[in-house]
Amino acid sequence: MARSTFSGPILSGDQRFGPIRNVGYTDLAQNIDMNFANTGGNGTAGYPGGNGQFVNGNLIPNVNAVVYTNSSSVYPPTAATITADAATTVYRGAVFYLPTGSQINDFLVDIGTGITGGSTITAGVVNIGNQFNGTQYGSVTLTATTNVLVAGRYSTTFTGTQLTNIQATTADFTNPTGTIEPATFSQVVMTLVITGTGTPAPTTGTLYLTVRYTQADGNIGTTTTYPYGNFD
Repeated sequence: MARSTFSGPILSGDQRFGPIRNVGYTDLAQNIDMNFANTGGNGTAGYPGGNGQFVNGNLIPNVNAVVYTNSSSVYPPTAATITADAATTVYRGAVFYLPTGSQINDFLVDIGTGITGGSTITAGVVNIGNQFNGTQYGSVTLTATTNVLVAGRYSTTFTGTQLTNIQATTADFTNPTGTIEPATFSQVVMTLVITGTGTPAPTTGTLYLTVRYTQADGNIGTTTTYPYGNFD
């Protein structure tokens, strides 16, 4: 099996031009597996982050990641602050970096084994947005029993506004590497919010997070903006 990395987007079909053009976009995905029993730390398989620290799994294995403060012009971009663990609420999560203008197709929120904590967990939700604990792109309520967030696949529900937002992701931060292209990135932040008593930090369980998206083709343009019709 070969692997190739390039700037994209990826289109496929057997009729490139004309009124019955049948070229379609490729569905892309990024995902992360988080194991709350992991004690190996940053850069180990399943590393789930920790107090004030979100992670990214796109480098494999999971590593500490930056959630940026939203700005399409500030350079260098600034890191946002993840709220620290407190007596009743704990935040854990992941950030995914996407090409600006991507269309988000779906989110998957899966708990493989029930998530438990050293103290009492009473509720959990995964908020999905373009910033820490944002809900611009959706929200998923998790089922909780006594000190357990229950295993299973959870459905993402959207409001009309959220459906509008996922049609094209925003320019959320400038390129931190200093290179010219791309000038900006989008970020999708999936924030696990656990509430309970006695600082309910998770100590066991697995959480699998996935974002599925399509990279837009900036070369096509629109019917009123050049280079309309320039498909290839």
